[in-house]
Amino acid sequence: MTTGKNPKYYRILLKLSGEALGGNGRVNICPEAVHDMAEQIREVRELDVQVVVVVGGGNIFRGLSGSERGIERATGDYMGMLATVINALALQDALEKIGVPTRVQSAIAMSQVAEPFIRRRAVRHLEKGRVVIFGGGTGNPYFSTDTAAALRANEIGAEVILKATKVDGIYDCDPKKNRGAKRFAQISYLEALKKQLKVMDSTAFSLCMDNKMPIIVFDLFKPHNLRRVVMGEKVGTLVTG
Repeated sequence: MTTGKNPKYYRILLKLSGEALGGNGRVNICPEAVHDMAEQIREVRELDVQVVVVVGGGNIFRGLSGSERGIERATGDYMGMLATVINALALQDALEKIGVPTRVQSAIAMSQVAEPFIRRRAVRHLEKGRVVIFGGGTGNPYFSTDTAAALRANEIGAEVILKATKVDGIYDCDPKKNRGAKRFAQISYLEALKKQLKVMDSTAFSLCMDNKMPIIVFDLFKPHNLRRVVMGEKVGTLVTG
């Protein structure tokens, strides 16, 4: 762990996949995996870093795979958005149990469990030291939670998107299938597009590229990795202009 330095980033957006919340089983919600994520978020909050989180819902339901099994696409996507709110509430519970104040904001109105997404209110929560968790995707079908992350990062003035994965960066091919896979320490948006590297879906990636929003892809499952990224250590792969 790095000590004695100032953080490199003071307002970050952390993108968590639903599968990450499912732990090794990658389905449903694994309390241990959610707790570990909450602890890493607490570490960076203690550095006075403002944290927003966008969560996926793939551990519960994925709209695209639902449509492949006969569910109408828009309906499936709305079901997936509701799954992200379930995950957001699970993460909120884990954070508040370890003393981190949070707010959940949903792009789909459900006032009994979450605030509506209001940009100025979200920024005010950050200024008051709360972690803000965004659920409900963008609120629209046909858009992924990657796109929601790119959109919210730009809306709330984040300095970087930190995309948490189970691998330690972006490779030129699947490192689990090819032992000779090469990891990139840094890559440009255009290179990533040309090489068809699956950093994010094309809509999300274009939004980041157009607005010069840097993305760091890193392994959240190594202890203290989130803190190391925030402190500016060379962790994962940086995608930038």
